[in-house]
Amino acid sequence: MKNQVTSIYKQAERFAEITKKSIISGNIVRAKKCLALAERLFINGSFETKNAISNVYIFSVSSFMEMRHCNISHLFPQSLKAEYIKQINTSGV
Repeated sequence: MKNQVTSIYKQAERFAEITKKSIISGNIVRAKKCLALAERLFINGSFETKNAISNVYIFSVSSFMEMRHCNISHLFPQSLKAEYIKQINTSGV
């Protein structure tokens, strides 16, 4: 059981990796499904789940997009996109 994911933050990190691999491989359908699931978790999840999606998942996926100059922000569902924009404005970038 070495590979067992133990915290919600580790799970969000792993989920972000799956999303990024889908984008890299060109599997946009899977990436959209991942983003839609993240949106549901962000809207309906507990406070801790929302924090993990915001601080780990969105941060990881959006940083990846910016580093690779990917313009897939149009794939982000409404709530995730709003949170992403909030993060950008807060960071002062």
